[in-house]
Amino acid sequence: MNEIPGDLKFLKSHEWARMEDDGTVTVGISDHAQGQLGDLVYVELPSLGDTVEAGNACAVVESVKAASDVYSPVSGKVIKVNDALADAPETINADAFGEGWIFRIAPSNPSEMDELLTPDDYAEQIEAASD
Repeated sequence: MNEIPGDLKFLKSHEWARMEDDGTVTVGISDHAQGQLGDLVYVELPSLGDTVEAGNACAVVESVKAASDVYSPVSGKVIKVNDALADAPETINADAFGEGWIFRIAPSNPSEMDELLTPDDYAEQIEAASD
């Protein structure tokens, strides 16, 4: 498994969140999640301007195996989406924590980030699930 970047926080459902310098939050799915799904063939992005709630589904990733909802780690407004994924969903498979980001949020309650799993807690969750 790839290293889990230390600047990320995680939902138990395998989404990651990174607080950017401008106060926005970038969201994607973890390397573990993309590995479980297999080759991604489609990404349904949220719409710009959508208001999302922490813990609610707001995007979908589809692989040759299954479709999976993507949940928002924080509440707020979608201010940017990774349009490149429409033509190249496999970018998530290749670089889940980088170029494979899915959307960016202007959080309405940035303290929700404090409720997410740390990289170490997330790694423990993955390990426990594979036992």
